[in-house]
Amino acid sequence: MTKEMSKKIDSVMSLPEWDLSDFYSSLDAPEIEEDFTKLEKFCAEFAKNYEGKVVNLTGGQLAGVVAEYEVVQELFGKMGSYASLLFAKNMALPQNAQFYQNVQEKLTVLSSKILFFTLDINNISDEEMAAKLKNEGLLQYSPWLRDVRSFKPYQLADNLEKLLLEKNVAGRAAWTRLFDETIGDLRFPYENEQLTEPQIFDKLSSKDANIRKKAALVIGDVFAQNAKLFTLITNTLAKDKEIEDNWRGFKRPISSRNISNYIEDEVVDALLDSVSKSYSKLSHRYYALKAKWFGKEQLDYWDRNAPLPSDDDRKYSWDEAKELVLTAYGNFSPELAKLGKQFFDKPWIDAPVMAGKSPGAFAHPTVPSVHPYLLVNFQGKSRDVMTLAHELGHGVHQVLSAHQGALMCDTPLTLAETASVFGEQLTFREMVRREKDKKRQKNLIASKVEDMLNTVVRQIAFCEFERRVHEERKKSELTTEQICDIWMNVQGESLGPAIDLHGNYKYFWTYIPHFIHTPFYVYAYAFGDCLVNSLYAVYEGGTVTDFDKKYLAMLQAGGTLRHKELLAPFGLDATKATFWQQGLNIISDMIDELED
Repeated sequence: MTKEMSKKIDSVMSLPEWDLSDFYSSLDAPEIEEDFTKLEKFCAEFAKNYEGKVVNLTGGQLAGVVAEYEVVQELFGKMGSYASLLFAKNMALPQNAQFYQNVQEKLTVLSSKILFFTLDINNISDEEMAAKLKNEGLLQYSPWLRDVRSFKPYQLADNLEKLLLEKNVAGRAAWTRLFDETIGDLRFPYENEQLTEPQIFDKLSSKDANIRKKAALVIGDVFAQNAKLFTLITNTLAKDKEIEDNWRGFKRPISSRNISNYIEDEVVDALLDSVSKSYSKLSHRYYALKAKWFGKEQLDYWDRNAPLPSDDDRKYSWDEAKELVLTAYGNFSPELAKLGKQFFDKPWIDAPVMAGKSPGAFAHPTVPSVHPYLLVNFQGKSRDVMTLAHELGHGVHQVLSAHQGALMCDTPLTLAETASVFGEQLTFREMVRREKDKKRQKNLIASKVEDMLNTVVRQIAFCEFERRVHEERKKSELTTEQICDIWMNVQGESLGPAIDLHGNYKYFWTYIPHFIHTPFYVYAYAFGDCLVNSLYAVYEGGTVTDFDKKYLAMLQAGGTLRHKELLAPFGLDATKATFWQQGLNIISDMIDELED
């Protein structure tokens, strides 16, 4: 065994892996079949007792039925979460993929039996619902009822809703699984190794320009070889969405996402417009500055996230990253740090880079009766520390909101990024505070600016890419070259003339999972980043008393409050154009600092 191989093994062995036994001991555990039996019995009895009768229930009776429904949703969530996490841990294992698919199919069949409940709730008139909500027991579920009824104008006939749900497992869900497994199976030949996606993308942030270039060319070649399949997946899912959107009456492809985020179209439009108008003073200006630091007129696309020439490429151990993040959280709120610490004390994080493992990072909320799990691919870079801070923010948010119950603990995607981005901001400030060397401080600030550009500018550009793809798909099926052209045009507009986009970079749209899993999800990142920038400005300004307590209360609200209600205690209003500009100004000010 070589020294290099030994180091890699030691690195993996020292990183934590999650333990999913808080769900089930294994995918063969007898409790799984027992829970399926419970679900089958419950769904059958629930349908027998309430189908066709919901409209005529009193407020008190409806409260009791909602409570029963919440119990079964908890069990649905538990089984689905276990299958999903097991699959994410190793998507290459056939038994994991088979188990995941079987669970999805069984849960889909069972959920179709009780689908009538939310459909019938929407058949209750507004006047009748107002009368029922006078019951205190039902009133506690009013946020959930509000959210269910927000889809009322777009609801189809009951038999059509049931058909769409049951066909999903052989439709969108199947295509999504094909994408996931294809991405998980991709290997990138680099020197004498076959690297996974996280491993090869990590080389794009290497200090060595030759490594970055070689990695980028390999990535482009592999994506080009698989572009035909990714084009088919993209075309199929875009058409699938168009058909359903037309039946439901959504005006634009993005409208269904806005409804599910419980946010007005005009608020999202204001965000998209504000960011796109700021491209020149944000990304264009920064990348021109970075090119200057590199002594070039233009940066090749593989240099976009390259460390600065003065960067010493410092590596963080897992223990260092843990201490840094928890200290940053604790300086803001000891309670927040205490909640975060349990993720490290207990096997709730999966950190090593491994073959077959889901790329990127996520925090899975699972269900209130268990706890969240975090997945990262930790390789010791400062960005990995920030990613850890980000996902831990999601985790503590999910722990704080769990008391709202299975129906109301989840926040809309736009607000779900609040705690994660705020956690990043706290960690970044702590990293800068600890660094005494001015050059390293500059590197940290530049790295943070790049992260914010990736979160705000890049994600809004992604959203525009999706918009153009879905609009063009309405006219006809798109060829690979057509999708590539859309990608290159949008990337050029957003990144600016200082980035040279060429060669197989045109295929880099193929690997982005959000386009497949959750269309138009991406603007939520920009929403969250701008929101947190505005929120952090208020925190630093010291104009709001008991900021930390109000912040924790905001996280504890889960999905019970909308953005206007959540931001009001901080004097912020996302419906105003100045709100978005305030957040964008934080990024612009940091670029000013770098220029000076």
